[in-house]
Formats: sequence, C-alpha cells, structure tokens
Amino acid sequence: MNRREFVKDMTLAGLLLNVAPKLFSGGTAAGAAPAAGPDLAFIMGDSPAAIVKKALETLGGIGKFVSRGDVVMIKPNIGWDRTPELAACTNPEVVKTLVELALGAGAKKVVVMDNTTNQAQRCYVRSGIQAAAKAAGADVPFVNPRRVKKMAIKGEWLKDWDIIQDFVEADKLINVPIAKHHSLAKLTMAHKNWMGMMGGDRGKIHQQIDHALVDLSLVIKPCLTVLDAVRILTAHGPKGGNAADVKKLDTVIAGVNQVSIDAYGATLFGRTGADLGYVVNGAQRGLGVMDLGKLSIRKLEA
Repeated sequence: MNRREFVKDMTLAGLLLNVAPKLFSGGTAAGAAPAAGPDLAFIMGDSPAAIVKKALETLGGIGKFVSRGDVVMIKPNIGWDRTPELAACTNPEVVKTLVELALGAGAKKVVVMDNTTNQAQRCYVRSGIQAAAKAAGADVPFVNPRRVKKMAIKGEWLKDWDIIQDFVEADKLINVPIAKHHSLAKLTMAHKNWMGMMGGDRGKIHQQIDHALVDLSLVIKPCLTVLDAVRILTAHGPKGGNAADVKKLDTVIAGVNQVSIDAYGATLFGRTGADLGYVVNGAQRGLGVMDLGKLSIRKLEA
C-alpha cells in the first residue's frame, strides 16, 4: 500500500465511520477547537525527519512544548530486540528529530529511555535508537534499578506501582510510541507506551489493562505525543518479527491528548477508538475526546 492509496482508503473509512470528511482536508469539524491550532496533526511524507518537523510546526512549534532550561524526557518504545524495518520499536529518525528540536528550543538536557522487555543492551542497539539519539545530543541511559520507587497512583484499579524516577523528575515528557498490533490490548500506542516507565512485574496489570493504562494517565502528563506510523505492525504484536506484518505509511500523528491520538491511531488499522477499552475508559473518565468529529485534525504532506 502506497501513501496515496492509504489516503484514499482513510477518506473512505472516514465516511463509513461518520467522521466529517473535512477532517481529511485540513478543515475544522463542528465543535472543534478554534483556528489557533488543531487538536491533532496528521502528517505524511517520505522523510521521517520532515514529517516530525511539519507536525510540530502545525501544532504551533516546539517552543509551545519545550522551554529553555528544561530537562526533557523522550519516551519511545525500545522494548524489543528488533530492527526498524520490523516495526516493533519507534522509528529512530523520529526520535532523533525530536531530540534535535528539543535541544534547538533550548532544553538543558534531553534523555531518551525505556524499560525494555528484551535485553536492554540489544534493544537499544538493534532498534537504532541509541545511536540516533546520541548523535542528536541526547543522553541514552539504561534503567538504574536504584531509581525505581513505589509511587501512589490512586486509580480505579492501580493504587500504587514502582515507577522509574527519571520520568517523574523530568520537566517535560514527550511520548513517542509506535502504532502496532497488540495481542491483548488490541493496539499499542500512546497509553500503552507508558508501561516502559514502570518497574516491577508489569505483566500483572494485564489483569485489568484497560483500567490500569488509564490510571497511569491520571499521573503521567506528557506535554506532547508523537505517534510513529512510519511503519505500523499489523499482526503478531507487540514483538513482531515478520516483515509481511509491516505496512509502511510514512505518517506521524501528533498532539497533546492521548485519548484523541489513540482514537485516531486506531483508524490506521481499520478500527475506531470505541474498539479499544482503554480509549473508551479514558474518555468516560474525562481524560480526552475520542469522538473524531469533535476534533480539529489537520492533514498535510511534508
């Protein structure tokens, strides 16, 4: 599937889902945010760096999210011992570009980190993220077990958990998940990516994953989320391993609200936000809008 075929399919899907067609032409739907800036930027193009830059420009510029002197934590998915072509980890060029933009905005320091599932040293190298982020000027440390502390969550299901303190102590958090299939949660995108800041036996939250992910979002507030859909993993996620399960869409979706981003990200897979329990739960608990017809979504090419 090439990019123009994808746009055609997305437009048809929008009509079938009663999503206002103007969302796909850069317009504003009824009930959307004022013209000062869109809720979401949907950017397509051949260069990962260019589409990230265009997304930030569309949202109002990196200076809207990062201030001079900030310590910025960028949280990609580095969880798996896979190369970028297999779409199990965030695209390294997307991460590199965000590091460059944050430092260009005057950030004091940018840190790129994840609590990986496979061996961290292999994941950091094979994903390409360690080299790309360091080349852009970021610190790329492994998780220090001494920096993991139990914190109160006070959610509906998740009352407390061991949290990596580097994420808590940063001035700004930027969430950079990759869009992919997940065998339990159906899809893993913005909400699910925060499992990488958790310590302990993370498998336990699978008992009530839709509630637990939203509980985490009550206390973790990213200033920006950039959903990487340069390549998406359509099956056998979250680990993948088969190139036949990968689609190259050359896309990013950027915004602030994670409920809205995950609802729109679901459409990349022929789903809606209503298909994802954590999106529905988050919307019901007032954490964001999942009705795409109520959002201002600007679609552009870079």
